[in-house]
Amino acid sequence: MKTEGDFSKSVLVENITHFARALRHSGLSIGTGQAIKAIKAVEEVGLESREDFFSVLHSCFVTKPDQMVVFSQTFELFWRDPRYHDRMMSIMLPSVRGANEATKPEAGMKRAGQSLMKDSKELPVSGGNDHEVGEELEVVSTGTSSYKDRFNSMDFEQMSISEIREAKRVITELELPLKKLVSRRFRPDPKGRISDWKSTMQKAARHGGEIYGLGYRKPTERHPNLVTLCDISGSMSTYSRMLLHFLHSLTTQRNNKWTKVHSFTFGTRLTNVTRNLAINDVDQALESAGNEVSDWEGGTRIGESLKEFNFKWSRRVLGRGSLVLLISDGLESGDITELGQEMKRLQLSARRLIWINPLLRWENFTPQARGIVAMLPYVDCFKSAHNINSLIGLAKVLYNSFGDGEKSRLMKTLQYG
Repeated sequence: MKTEGDFSKSVLVENITHFARALRHSGLSIGTGQAIKAIKAVEEVGLESREDFFSVLHSCFVTKPDQMVVFSQTFELFWRDPRYHDRMMSIMLPSVRGANEATKPEAGMKRAGQSLMKDSKELPVSGGNDHEVGEELEVVSTGTSSYKDRFNSMDFEQMSISEIREAKRVITELELPLKKLVSRRFRPDPKGRISDWKSTMQKAARHGGEIYGLGYRKPTERHPNLVTLCDISGSMSTYSRMLLHFLHSLTTQRNNKWTKVHSFTFGTRLTNVTRNLAINDVDQALESAGNEVSDWEGGTRIGESLKEFNFKWSRRVLGRGSLVLLISDGLESGDITELGQEMKRLQLSARRLIWINPLLRWENFTPQARGIVAMLPYVDCFKSAHNINSLIGLAKVLYNSFGDGEKSRLMKTLQYG
């Protein structure tokens, strides 16, 4: 017969196991060994105080600094509030009670909420549940296909708070298919079409000089780097924040096939936010980037920022056939001559320079601003990025090495206008 102490111990073991699973859903690399280690450590230390319990689990599960926020939020929600389901719903679906009433969640809280909601049917936490066991929530999804089409074509600036929240979720799920580059290096391959005399002679040397078969090789393939330069001036405020979510998704996706994603922001000065956007939690990553950048929604000095990038960073990050994404509206307040020179230098350094400009959302857009006129001749592709569909189209542009978007049409307006 199981005693009361054995029963409480089994419940604690089960809860720690589910807690480890929730952390794994949040993105932490938690294995079975760490869960067993945590159970044994709790048995040794005991449950005399909440602080000791937190410290024991923290030492067993947290291995990197950027995991601390997610661990703390998950611990707080899992072990403190028995009615965590209601709180998760308020975090995950703030529009139910009204967007104005919802409080802004801390960095990592949404991610912790998603992990707990994913595991909520299995968690042995009880108490205060208003719903009966087995009750399911039915959602009527009439007309969702047409709504999705309208939503994907909606301008970011026209979206409400709840729609922006949904757009960010969709952006994090976007993937960029990538075509590999053929390298000048070779590797042995029996099905290759190029003779490999070195390997042939090595095989012959092992058989007394007799050649029993030829060796072959083929060029190696690799993924290029992606370098992004994002304008964060006042005129780009809404779009730059959405595109930073997009860049974070590219940086942290587990199936990301980019060799390396380098991210820079510029307004009145250039800032490298590559390490900030590499943090797994999107809220914490953008908060860290915001603390790093000091010129949010300020003026625009594109030429000076590009000059700093060309002379300080280009040799470090533009190797291996890098693709460059320039995200800006082109409304320059500095020297136009310098802007043209630095754009030309940037294009010569990159394998392909793609300019993303949200002003292209206007159907009758023409290049009239001095900055746009100076930059346009030196880009390989000119595209818009003002809604979800335009970001999906960007994926096709990055995959194909041909096509210049709207550049040819707009260059004609410059020649004949």
